[in-house]
Amino acid sequence: MMAIVNRTPDSFYDKGATWAEDKAFERVALVAGQGAEIVDIGGIKAAPGVEIDAAEEKSRVVDFVARVREAFPQLVISVDTWRAEVGDAVCAAGADVLNDAWGGADPELVDVAAAHGAGIICTHTGGATPRTRPYRVEYDDVVRSAIDDTVAYAERALAAGVPREGIVIDPAHDFGKNTFHSLELTRRLGEMVETGWPVLVSLSNKDFVGESLDLPVGERLVGTLAATSVAALAGARIYRVHEVVETRLTVDMVNVIAGRLLPKRAIRGLQ
Repeated sequence: MMAIVNRTPDSFYDKGATWAEDKAFERVALVAGQGAEIVDIGGIKAAPGVEIDAAEEKSRVVDFVARVREAFPQLVISVDTWRAEVGDAVCAAGADVLNDAWGGADPELVDVAAAHGAGIICTHTGGATPRTRPYRVEYDDVVRSAIDDTVAYAERALAAGVPREGIVIDPAHDFGKNTFHSLELTRRLGEMVETGWPVLVSLSNKDFVGESLDLPVGERLVGTLAATSVAALAGARIYRVHEVVETRLTVDMVNVIAGRLLPKRAIRGLQ
């Protein structure tokens, strides 16, 4: 489980609930206690909004990463950034992974990850400019595009010196996509899994869930967990989430059904 921790005042989901550093730290403690193995710390919301330069982004995340690193030495720290300058600073502060949600918009980010021995998450955005919404985006085959782009990014990261075990691919639901694209990626996620690269999915409360069910943010948990079940059955490995406990139970149940895990307790019919 990768738990989302927003150091922003304007997150689409929590509306700034963890903008204050101490509130963000409480969130880290909560999700770590719930069993999240990774926290993903972000200093800029993905949607359009007030321009945040690299200096401001660093002010939001660098010292916070250092604080989390000191308090939780075993926790894997990911930072959601597309900027090499920010990536360098957070890795120096103790981050383990750079989550490039904008698909290589800054080509030097892989070199930063390699220089620090950090992992990197390679996403597919169809070449979208950071912090822009999709508008009439078209793909001949969105899954083929996602596979080609993320695998090429992963291979570039490997060639740059990023450890193979630290490279993950992500179809990036909603990013550079409409709802039908995100649904197609969910249905065919197994094709990404078949590449051999570990697959991360970020489904939590996304617009494709909201549009599918005509539900606002805050009422999308059931739809998120349904999409999570499909992704889990297909073999996704990492889940970037707001709700750790509910997602863990969903993924574990799917994996028990799939025969990847044993039931925690199975005495029915034996006593």
